[in-house]
Amino acid sequence: MFSRDRKKIFSDLSLKCSERHIGLLGNNGAGKSTLLRMLNGLLLPQSGSINVLGVDVPKNVRRAMQTVGFVFQNPDHQIIFPTVLDELSFGFRNRGFSRIDSALIVRKWLKKYDCEHWYDLAVDELSEGERQKLCLISVSALEPAVIALDEPFASLDLKNRITLSELLVQLPQRLVIASHDLELLRRMERVFWLDRGEIVADGDPEIVIKRYVEACCAKSDDGG
Repeated sequence: MFSRDRKKIFSDLSLKCSERHIGLLGNNGAGKSTLLRMLNGLLLPQSGSINVLGVDVPKNVRRAMQTVGFVFQNPDHQIIFPTVLDELSFGFRNRGFSRIDSALIVRKWLKKYDCEHWYDLAVDELSEGERQKLCLISVSALEPAVIALDEPFASLDLKNRITLSELLVQLPQRLVIASHDLELLRRMERVFWLDRGEIVADGDPEIVIKRYVEACCAKSDDGG
């Protein structure tokens, strides 16, 4: 169970997933972001259990955060340093690497993503799409087993959506993505449709998305 400000978000939610690419679908306020944050301990349930790849999240938040990386909807809510080098070095410095070794690792990861020219840049010099890509690199470089993404393309144009979508599906990690981007969700192996903290539909992306779109259209026709 999870409640916030005396409002119950989840009361009897039970999920078990083993797929590599999982999508979360639903209207604003459905509980998608809350569920994602509970996977790595950013939020904790008042009762019940959460287990990710053998990690008991409420009992071991530090281990959960190492197991599940998190990419926020707005890159400005995630980026905390003024330069690309400092932003990407932060995680490695926290793990005990020297400044020199961290810088070498950062250059390697930037090269891997064809972004080596960002090495000496200030974050403010990057576009919105580039900052979102920077967030994705900073999370994936620490090599968590799972990456949770909360509306990663919400403010991006079509070109950046396509670029980052291709990047996402090529990552080796398991992905759990909350999104309104139906084309991205169609590339998942399994999709959950959440509504008011409950699972309305679960399974094949095409089937779940079709039901969701039909329901939204019906509400629109009814003036709801």
